[in-house]
Amino acid sequence: MKKQVYNPFLPLNVCIPDGEPHVFGDRVYLYGSHDKEGGETFCMLDYVVYSAPIDDLTDWRCEGTIYCASQDPDYPNRKYMYAPDVVQGKDGRYYLYYCMSGAFGVGGYFGPISVAVCDTPAGKYEFLGHVRYPDGRPMLKYVCFDPGVINDNGVIRIYYGTQYDYEQKEGWQQDESIIQEEMKMFGKSREEILGTEGSVMGPCMVVVEDDMLTVKEEPRHIIPYDTRGTSFEEHPFFEASSMRKMGETYYFVYSSKQNHELCYATSKYPDRDFVFGGTLVSNGDVGMNGREEKDRLNMTGTTHGSIENIGGQWYVFYHRLTHKSDYSRQACAEKITVNPDGSIRQAEITSCGLNDGALPAKGTYPAGIACVITNGHMPHGCNSIYTDHFPNVTHRGEDRFIGEISDGTLIGYRYFDFRQAEKLSVLLRSTGHGVLTASDEMGGQAVSAFEITPAGEWTKLEAALNMEDGVHPLYLFYTGSGELELKEIAFD
Repeated sequence: MKKQVYNPFLPLNVCIPDGEPHVFGDRVYLYGSHDKEGGETFCMLDYVVYSAPIDDLTDWRCEGTIYCASQDPDYPNRKYMYAPDVVQGKDGRYYLYYCMSGAFGVGGYFGPISVAVCDTPAGKYEFLGHVRYPDGRPMLKYVCFDPGVINDNGVIRIYYGTQYDYEQKEGWQQDESIIQEEMKMFGKSREEILGTEGSVMGPCMVVVEDDMLTVKEEPRHIIPYDTRGTSFEEHPFFEASSMRKMGETYYFVYSSKQNHELCYATSKYPDRDFVFGGTLVSNGDVGMNGREEKDRLNMTGTTHGSIENIGGQWYVFYHRLTHKSDYSRQACAEKITVNPDGSIRQAEITSCGLNDGALPAKGTYPAGIACVITNGHMPHGCNSIYTDHFPNVTHRGEDRFIGEISDGTLIGYRYFDFRQAEKLSVLLRSTGHGVLTASDEMGGQAVSAFEITPAGEWTKLEAALNMEDGVHPLYLFYTGSGELELKEIAFD
């Protein structure tokens, strides 16, 4: 009998952001960065891989550490490995592409694209070399960052790049402060900044030989840097290049300038003529039903991921933020539908994710699977750890919970299948007095309520649940003084 699976779909102490899902054989493998739970900067840990059978996405297992930062020749000059991708070469072996960085992203735009190789999808990878020109020089054209790789009927294409607004300003070529800032950020010379056609920034592609290292075709932009007046104007590229192919159509997945959303663009060609398609997912549900950024349903921040067809169903993989920072990001996924015209509607963020339908309102669930955590004015992450108070998923020792729940906090779970559920219980701690109410819609009529009093230890509270049978969201709303910490919810 299959288990239930929810978002995040890996253990709550595991932080695998920047997910690239790939089906190899009869399993799907999730490759990504590896944040430390409660970490101090991005990507502090070595690469690990989780996998699941394609016919049972509830059964994820850890394949172990596949590659260590210390294996890269640039270590410890730059200690952290950023968002990787894996592709199977024509020789049947598996190739891991990644870039190195220092703390807080410093130096992350300077280096080449590194490559490691393994005979199996999740075995021990060995360093192979850097993407390079035939004469041995490392390929450093444009900004080498966030490589995404595809084996396109035997052609190995690497997509990469990043983009900032430096060159949007009129006359920037004469503004020494802009030139110096670009040189510092990207590790480029003045000649490169001023002389690279179309900018050193933007989404790029390079084709490599069958050795998976040597440049076969000179790198080029797949979308122009300056997208003003184009379909990309409202959602320009920022980072997180990933490519998929459906039939004869290429789907370029990327993180936009808004930073909280994964977008996609399509073309009949792998290297040109891309047209903006839409938003796939936002980790604050921004854009869903017209939701604005100021009304985000979670702390938002970096997102990175891709789409994959698993057992005939398409999914989008992304990550959410925890611990009030960009440094403890957890893997999530949602079902998506590809319409007959090739378009994809934005996915709503949920707690059920990869599960085959809503979660049964029976038994106990960790509170941290909430897909809505907001006090009405949640921040957007920016390469830092916030010190001001707002509700967030966090941990203390072996306890994992939603902390800093104060007056006006809304916590939501989408979706539960309610069938004769008569009681709702919560496991919490509190420093104040108030009421925690439950409803099946935001601001809706209460279907259950708990009187809150100070409790320094985890305390279980039970209340009658007057929820109609059927599939509904569950929202918890706190009104009162002090703060709560919520560890579990349960149904009976």
